[in-house]
Amino acid sequence: MAVKRHNPTTPSQRFLSTLDFSGLTKKKPEKSLLSVKNKNGGRNNQGKITVRHKGGGNRQKYRVIEFRRLHDNVPAKVVAIEYDPNRTANIALLQYEDGAKAYILAPVGLNVGDKVMSGEEVEVKVGNCMPLKSIPVGSVVHAIELRPRQGAKIARSAGISARLMANEGKYATLKMPSGEMRLVLLECRATLGQVGNVDHEIVSIGKAGRKRHMGVRPTVRGSVMNPNDHPHGGGEGKSPVGRPGPMTPWGKPALGLKTRDKKKSTNKFIVSKRS
Repeated sequence: MAVKRHNPTTPSQRFLSTLDFSGLTKKKPEKSLLSVKNKNGGRNNQGKITVRHKGGGNRQKYRVIEFRRLHDNVPAKVVAIEYDPNRTANIALLQYEDGAKAYILAPVGLNVGDKVMSGEEVEVKVGNCMPLKSIPVGSVVHAIELRPRQGAKIARSAGISARLMANEGKYATLKMPSGEMRLVLLECRATLGQVGNVDHEIVSIGKAGRKRHMGVRPTVRGSVMNPNDHPHGGGEGKSPVGRPGPMTPWGKPALGLKTRDKKKSTNKFIVSKRS
């Protein structure tokens, strides 16, 4: 989808840009594939805020996405391309020949009327889902499983894709969107192509109110707080942070600190780190 600019009739519209939704073919979602999306404002079961800057926003219904392509060797027709408020990518509504309906992530190049399929031995084309052992080396893939039949976990955001670099033994070598090289079992499935809605990352929000509609509350800088609220707080006027580097509100280094557990069991699958 293209990015649409607006005439600056108001100050907030001077830098505002939105996506042109002309590529979408259906406005109302499929009722049978909706579920309730409860909000908790970033609070846990004790009512304490565990994730900051969450709250408010427009009401949304969750679209149930088929991350585990369960209908093997059953052709499906793409009925519509829809907007999903819960993710950056657009979604495609599939109608299987056995009558079932499902949503999948809409990759680049998938259009209404196309046929897609999932299974062990299916045609290598955009939108088809198959095990990594059946995908040619060098192919671009998305919606990748980390464990067989667990469901897609990797490369699901708008414009994202990974590349299959090699097949050797029980594992495939994938180059992740971050640049990390990782081993994934050949039995794990992936979908051919790149996730659609590539222009999402160049959209300019333009005004604070639009962020509030998304359920994101304001972020206050630590340097304008008091010392008891933030390590950067205190001092007369505009003061430096007063530490060797920026800190989180809880006194941890904010930039460059490695947070991945060195004893994590899946570290052995990382061939080369993204750094």
